Amino acid sequence: MSDDFRGVLFILTGMFLFSFQDILIRHLSEAGSLLQILSIRGTLGAVIILLFMKWTGRRIVFTSSYPWLALTRVVLFFFGFLCFYFALSGMPLAEATSLFFASPLFITLLSKYVQKTEIGLYRTAAVIVGFMGVLLIVKPSPDRLNWIYLLPVLTAFTYAISMLIARHTKEKDSIFQQMIHLYFGSAFLGIGATGLMIGLGIDETSLPNADYLLRGWNTTDANVMSIMMVVAALGAVGMLLLTSAYRLGSPPVIAPFEYSLLILAVSWGYLIFDEIPDGLSILGMALIVGSSLFIFIRESIRNKPLAIKTSLRT
Repeated sequence: MSDDFRGVLFILTGMFLFSFQDILIRHLSEAGSLLQILSIRGTLGAVIILLFMKWTGRRIVFTSSYPWLALTRVVLFFFGFLCFYFALSGMPLAEATSLFFASPLFITLLSKYVQKTEIGLYRTAAVIVGFMGVLLIVKPSPDRLNWIYLLPVLTAFTYAISMLIARHTKEKDSIFQQMIHLYFGSAFLGIGATGLMIGLGIDETSLPNADYLLRGWNTTDANVMSIMMVVAALGAVGMLLLTSAYRLGSPPVIAPFEYSLLILAVSWGYLIFDEIPDGLSILGMALIVGSSLFIFIRESIRNKPLAIKTSLRT
């Protein structure tokens, strides 16, 4: 079995675990606390990553050569995926997932204006087409804007910034250092945000539409706690699979298989939640995925990987 083939298998397995994780996080919106989920996921995920590093004989380093950039990345990841998981409670699974895949479009734009990288006419056109896809899914109008549809777009934007930070810091901070930062950061920020809300007297009655975010922790329901543990394990194992995939295989060969997550999201949305995207949303998904793949392929040919894959979809 070739390294590329094993990489593809790891990618597909990781995407399946992430898709199942998203289903469980959406299921927990009825009785769980999103901040509790992120706190437990960060804590248990960090333990799993550390055990894996210990088992494989890797050096465990908690510090960073770029402390402020590492802190920025942790905050961006936490806030971005807080938005994404909250969005899952109020919008179709397939649409939320496809909007997240707009991240390569943001990476390309940010590379042009932050790193002064020339992206060329073809990739500029691909970015425009991709954002047309975003508009087809969000469907903004003068008299109505469903703000929750903007949350996965915000996730894609924060993810893009964090990926550019990862590209800048990868020479001195290993991928496992970055994973440790993200998981411990998620636990710290989740617990800290919960403590702040308690101190300020904020709860789900303060903003009923945001009860999933503001709800108090549920520590008495064994079923809810068990599902949260499963969510944490799925996320950590999925991350390790993706990390292993990119250490084994060639990114131009294996990276497009990450889009299997969208196929899974459409399938689960239909089979579990009876969700069928409308025609405009399907066209929007096709434009986002098509333009993102075009950018990645174009960058691979030109050997200028703007939409860098770092296997940290948490």
